[in-house]
Amino acid sequence: NSDNRPSRADVEALLPNYTGVISQIPPQFSAIKIAGERAYDLAREGETVEIPAREVEIDRLEIVEFPDANRTEFEVECSKGTYVRSLARDMGRDLGCYGHISDLRRIEVAPFTDEDLVTLAELEEAWPPLPPKKEEGEADAEIVEQPAARRDFSAMDALIIDTGAALDCLPQVALSDDQAQRVRLGNPVIIRGRDAPLEADEACVTSHGKLLAIGYIEHGQFKPKRVFTAG
Repeated sequence: NSDNRPSRADVEALLPNYTGVISQIPPQFSAIKIAGERAYDLAREGETVEIPAREVEIDRLEIVEFPDANRTEFEVECSKGTYVRSLARDMGRDLGCYGHISDLRRIEVAPFTDEDLVTLAELEEAWPPLPPKKEEGEADAEIVEQPAARRDFSAMDALIIDTGAALDCLPQVALSDDQAQRVRLGNPVIIRGRDAPLEADEACVTSHGKLLAIGYIEHGQFKPKRVFTAG
């Protein structure tokens, strides 16, 4: 514990030290693998392991509110792999007061913002009700089962974003039927054409306008990493 309580000016003066590319040690309870095991599994067993530091990038770190001497609300824009819990820990250490996360909310990821979020309550409300259960002793002939296909999922569909929307950041390549069949079997295909994303590292491919797979571009070929069989 520490009785030290930094002022808002103290916190603001520290922010430049945590903006840009920084070195960060992930927390003990993290998904980092240590000798083939997840760090959080080792931590649950009571083991303390040495986790190597790694570089992450903080594009923006700002104070949103400073309600009292014990709490500060920040907004941070950071790279993939950044541990905000470690950020709070390290800032508290440098301020001489210790620090931890009391509430964490992700408000944006890739093209999506908190305006695109759907609550669990909204999902539950949109989910079509199950057919009534048969009462004990009721004759089987009196119950007509409602097939899943007859249930109205339109309210649920209206809340769900199409899979392709999550991949707008990747170049897309339309495949012929023969190419699509090769990709379904996990095989690479040669991509050609003026608009072929040969300089890209990753891409997604479609078949008849539907997402088929995501993968890598190497030596003029698309190599599938994940294939969506429904496509």
